Amino acid sequence: MDNATKEKWVIDPAHSEIGFKIKHLMISNVRGIFKQFEASIYTTGDNFESVEVDCWIDAASVDTGNADRDKHLVGPDFFDSANFPQLSFTANTVENVDKDGSYELWGELVIKGISKKIKLDVEFGGVVKDPWGNEKAAFTLNGKINRKDWGLNWNTALEAGGVLVSEDVRISCEIQLMRGA
Repeated sequence: MDNATKEKWVIDPAHSEIGFKIKHLMISNVRGIFKQFEASIYTTGDNFESVEVDCWIDAASVDTGNADRDKHLVGPDFFDSANFPQLSFTANTVENVDKDGSYELWGELVIKGISKKIKLDVEFGGVVKDPWGNEKAAFTLNGKINRKDWGLNWNTALEAGGVLVSEDVRISCEIQLMRGA
């Protein structure tokens, strides 16, 4: 295959998850996912170090397993999905960390109209053909952001000290891509 050829990849939503976790009461984690997301992903040939990512996440699709908490998250204290319906991530800078499948992906995360550069640690799972002849690639992405950098400032002080919700949010994604489509 000509390495100069642009290859399009699409997210396989049945085998992908965009998730996060955040400390609650300073002692435990609350996990959540976004149920609706899409991306345009291109590589030069099969070289994922050349990747260009443009990802959109529906802010109102957040799901933490608690309807009241989800309603609070999509409201003005957090994502304000009525005014900012999408979160987005664009990236085109990849650094090979160890020559053995570990990478750093640098990009711009936009939440509530605020854009900040972030780094995601990436583990490349490999490329295989599924039983139907579709070429698939798999990645695990992890990172950490401070939610206040995007104006997600709501919190409540605890009587015993500390706060209800941590400022640090850990991003955790399992992404399976399919060539073409």
